[in-house]
Amino acid sequence: MLKYTLFFIAMGPALAQAHPHVWVDMHSDVVFTADGKIAGIDMEWTFDDGYAAEALDGMDTNKDGEYSQAELAPLTKENLDSLKDYKYFVFPKAGDKFLETAPPINAGQTYNGKKLQLHFEIPLKVPYDPHKNDFSYKIYDPEFFIEFDYNKEDPVGMQDGMPADCTYSLKPVPTDAELNSTLAMLATKDKSWKPENGEDFGALFAQPVIISCK
Repeated sequence: MLKYTLFFIAMGPALAQAHPHVWVDMHSDVVFTADGKIAGIDMEWTFDDGYAAEALDGMDTNKDGEYSQAELAPLTKENLDSLKDYKYFVFPKAGDKFLETAPPINAGQTYNGKKLQLHFEIPLKVPYDPHKNDFSYKIYDPEFFIEFDYNKEDPVGMQDGMPADCTYSLKPVPTDAELNSTLAMLATKDKSWKPENGEDFGALFAQPVIISCK
């Protein structure tokens, strides 16, 4: 049923008409290998209460008032199956080149009585050495059906293994002036225009995480 599918994408709306229907508060971690290469991106997404109430309807199959991992497993599978064609909303790059990713691992969903959370990891097909070039990634929905905002208190982390000569940063949320400037620029382009470096329109509004090494 549609209400159990988080990532239904409304196809065809113009950019100016697009608006979010689901809101996600997120945290992401960069996962490293033992030798300091980047293995993937680990995510934790906390959904808005409206979506959570709709998604959880009928999921308490044993009627005990709680939602176990087993009960939420079908919802997790449906969510991730729906994300497949959208690269799971995770777009990693080495310099200006996109990196290939593998299917999600370590996926699960929890509900603590207040918040519904989805967690999963997107591995890189080949672990990347950030000393070769800056590594960056963005998390966003190209169709703007879902709005992602980083958790203000704990937005991004680095799991054990980041080389000592590397640093990371999260670009700030665009200001109103920057957003208006981007929208004004888009208004001057025709329908065939695409952003540079193979990105799409959603990338223009997403916050990148950047890892740089000496």
